[in-house]
Amino acid sequence: MPCHRYDNPFSRREFLRTAGCGFGSLAVSALMGEQLAHAATGNTGSAKIPHRKARARNVIWLFMEGGPSHLDLFDPKPLLNKLAGSPLPPSFETPITAMGEAHSPLLESRRQWKQHGKSGLWISDWLPQHSKIADELCVIRSCVSDGINHAGGVCQMNTGSVFGGRPSLGSWVSYGIGSENQNLPGFVVIKDSEAMVVNGARSWGSGFMPSIHQGVLLEGGEEPIANLNSPQGFSRERQSKKLDFINQLNREHWQGRESNTDLEARIRSYEMAYRMQAEAPEAVDLSQESESTQSLYGMDRPHSEVFGRNCLLARRLVERGVRFIQLYHGAGSKWDSHDRIEPEHTELCAAIDQPIVGLITDLKRRGMLEDTLVIWGGEFGRTPMSEKGDGRDHNPTGFSMWMAGGGVEGGRVVGETDELGLYAVKDRVHVHDLHATILALLGMDHTRVVYPHKGRPERVDLNEGRVSQAIFKSQFG
Repeated sequence: MPCHRYDNPFSRREFLRTAGCGFGSLAVSALMGEQLAHAATGNTGSAKIPHRKARARNVIWLFMEGGPSHLDLFDPKPLLNKLAGSPLPPSFETPITAMGEAHSPLLESRRQWKQHGKSGLWISDWLPQHSKIADELCVIRSCVSDGINHAGGVCQMNTGSVFGGRPSLGSWVSYGIGSENQNLPGFVVIKDSEAMVVNGARSWGSGFMPSIHQGVLLEGGEEPIANLNSPQGFSRERQSKKLDFINQLNREHWQGRESNTDLEARIRSYEMAYRMQAEAPEAVDLSQESESTQSLYGMDRPHSEVFGRNCLLARRLVERGVRFIQLYHGAGSKWDSHDRIEPEHTELCAAIDQPIVGLITDLKRRGMLEDTLVIWGGEFGRTPMSEKGDGRDHNPTGFSMWMAGGGVEGGRVVGETDELGLYAVKDRVHVHDLHATILALLGMDHTRVVYPHKGRPERVDLNEGRVSQAIFKSQFG
């Protein structure tokens, strides 16, 4: 190749060829410039390019806190009813249970089971409306956790560890691919009552990551975001000047204290709150939805109105680019039916059945289900053995969850538990595998989503997860 100097200039052809090959760098430079601009203003939550083609762009996680009974919802076990009243057969390894009821008699399931949809998916009569979405659900019957109690179970399902202090999955998603809307939080949490989720805000905290990646808690009810509107007579210009002055003081104080991510998050919260005032009021205004849409979500029925409202709010937030939304139902471990499982689960199932079906139906008819990964489940399942005569203990060794949309193969079952539903025996999906699979559906290689902490490369799966390819749609492999 010729060496170009003043005495050996470019030919016209060489100039055009060289310049043409450089046009691609203009786009890269623009993207880099945008990312650097975000970094300069502290906007490190901006959208990033995933490692591979993403099946899903957003996640809605429907978290049933307390542990729903897979044996009475998605995993029928005829042998359980046949042996009801008898002790666990000696051929089964005696499990360690939270309440020490491993030797209690087996408890029958009083549910009526039917196969639904073209796929013939088994669903119990506790969720009758779910028959309408059977072909959208991928039921994972072989989930496994290490958390034997609620604190450890909720912690691991959210962070990958039974011990507190690590970033939640939503934080890893925020860190890995960022947010699509800089005027709304990238990671939102919504509870169904004033009760607090086990472990509190640590369940959606950012752990050792910068606080910008933590979840933002929205309250249920008519006003999900408190103090969103400015006081009467307080102009936006005046508020902007006040915010600029506060941020100036904060940033001066931040100099030399850059490692204090809580202070950084406080600065960012002021900036985000100001930007949210332009877009959030419209995003959370459910009165814009038609009566038929609200009815689809069960908002016209007292028992399902609250969770229906939250599901509809989740759809509106996803529609506006919020990346990760976690809806807690039964906050305060209400799904924890150690006794009276019949009346308690009956009430809880009635509260979620129509709202969930409404969410899946609405996403699908709007063309959003393919881009939105919906996840359902709790921190663990329930044991086939009885507790207090009419309840079930915690079961982390084999339980069910389901996924829908977002590149998931619907109308199918992944994995199996044994004949009594106690242990996962085929295609086990540990929490670490679940997290790795969710990241993969979002286009991320979980082995490359790494955060350096105290000299160690940290991952959400604690270096133990594997992607469950059985969950993926066949065309994606």
